[in-house]
Amino acid sequence: MKLLRYLLLSASALVPLQPVAAECLTRGTGDMGIVIERAAGSLKVVDTSNHSELFRVTGLGDLSHASAVYSRDGRYAFVFGRDGGLTKVDILCGNIVKRLIQSGNSIGGAISQDGSLIAVSNYEPGGVKIFSSTALDLVADIPATEIKDREGKLKGSKTVGLVDAPGNRFAVSLFESGEAWVIDMKQQDAPKIIKHTGIGSLPYDALVTPDGRFYLSGLFGEDGLSLLDLWHPETPARKILQEYGRGEQKLPVYKMPHLEGWAMAGDRAFLPAVGRHEVLIVKRGEWQEEARIKVHSQPVFVMARPDGRQVWVNFAFPDNDTIQVIDTESFEIIKTLKTGKGTLHMEFTPRGEEVWISVRDSDEVQIYDTDSLELLHRLPADKPSGIFFTSRAHQTGL
Repeated sequence: MKLLRYLLLSASALVPLQPVAAECLTRGTGDMGIVIERAAGSLKVVDTSNHSELFRVTGLGDLSHASAVYSRDGRYAFVFGRDGGLTKVDILCGNIVKRLIQSGNSIGGAISQDGSLIAVSNYEPGGVKIFSSTALDLVADIPATEIKDREGKLKGSKTVGLVDAPGNRFAVSLFESGEAWVIDMKQQDAPKIIKHTGIGSLPYDALVTPDGRFYLSGLFGEDGLSLLDLWHPETPARKILQEYGRGEQKLPVYKMPHLEGWAMAGDRAFLPAVGRHEVLIVKRGEWQEEARIKVHSQPVFVMARPDGRQVWVNFAFPDNDTIQVIDTESFEIIKTLKTGKGTLHMEFTPRGEEVWISVRDSDEVQIYDTDSLELLHRLPADKPSGIFFTSRAHQTGL
């Protein structure tokens, strides 16, 4: 009897703390993803193979600038909201596992290389907070450099462009103080931070190259970009592409392009020109401009199909009703698609045979065949914005 009681108690310790919903799915997650419904504070869990909705999850707060990362097994999406919310969503059960408000205003996050840590960059009060991916317990609270606001009061610099990097590190840029930090979390109770000051005026966003080597920060206060070599993080950041920006003639910028939307295709980078109707082509290694492609309007996202053969571009308001497709060999625009007003985001399926496009004003996601460039399906969604597939779980910087 004592042995039986022991076995029963041992088995009870293995029962999950979170109740398992009756409708939980038993399936792989490789062809799943989420679509953010920004106005409703909700998301849809989708099946990319069947072009279908699996669940709708509500109660995620302000998703006006939401992004998401995935656990290594693709089961959990970690959603970063503009209201400082960090929400862990189980996409196989279609429910919220845990949600917390970790700051007053946040702008995105990242998951560590080993999947154990979730980092969040904050506008208010600034700094970076790092949580365990299992229970969302606070692991590290890293304050930003203090700067003076317009009233002369001290406040933490906004942190932007937070990405994961190899070696359980994170890289982040500090907007007002003009810095880039590399945060080493190998020892979670004692983070090591390398701080690079004077990288340029007002870094507003950043990216890491897919191989995890280079961290590039876009500069709002001056032309050019800052480049940091993460293989040698002790080496100071250097300026590249001094002409990248608004130039001498300060053109109106309707929406700053997302650097995470840079397209890396072979040894070239395709990137949106700031405030100009152009996509720039840059030779990687030398980081010198090679050519420019005239496009429909001011580009926002410039995204490469996984095989690098095509680049798809969307545009800022008021011309956000169009997608253009560029052939990366000829540098020619091979298709212009009129998708509708409020075309906000794109996401390729893992091997690139389809692209899903959110069209906010039409309340739908449009799905295109990337070979024929024909519309395949329309999936209803409430003011959709960001689309994030589980394939991101296995990509550095996403």
